[in-house]
Amino acid sequence: MNCLQRSVTMNAVEFDQTVERLTADILSTHPDLSKLVLVGIRTGGAFLAQRLGEKINQQQAVKIPVGILDITLYRDDWTRISHKPQVGRTELPFSIDDQDVVLVDDVLFTGRTVRAALDALIDFGRPRRIRLAVLVDRGGRELPISADFIGQTLELSVEQRVNVYFREMQAQDEVAIESANLSKK
Repeated sequence: MNCLQRSVTMNAVEFDQTVERLTADILSTHPDLSKLVLVGIRTGGAFLAQRLGEKINQQQAVKIPVGILDITLYRDDWTRISHKPQVGRTELPFSIDDQDVVLVDDVLFTGRTVRAALDALIDFGRPRRIRLAVLVDRGGRELPISADFIGQTLELSVEQRVNVYFREMQAQDEVAIESANLSKK
């Protein structure tokens, strides 16, 4: 019998507090906001980048550019996922040349998504610097990638899955660990 085990690691209030802390961390390392741009990896990273941009704009009374990066064709596993990949749209309505880019994703796991995002981003220009912000770092790296700004760190087994729920897509903000409990009866 398959039974899904679920454990919430971040509720809506903690989610908002974590976004606030990530915002403060980003601001503390970017005194020159005129060079700061946020680029979210579609889909979860895009929602998070938008939230971070809104928080920065509220706190600093500036308009930080926020873009969305689709990495579908840059992935090293897209042929295994589907022979007809669903390609989303990249939306970078600004130049990233000589900018301090904060690349944003919801979960950092193997590092392969970030590697693909770096490849995609470089095709759009030459940033001065790229830093990585993630809501959850779950460990399990396969590539030498690390985040500069981390909301929550979890140590999980390969069988466990981190799901990030955004109020824009689901009922509320939440981070949950889900795993199948395989028991024989």
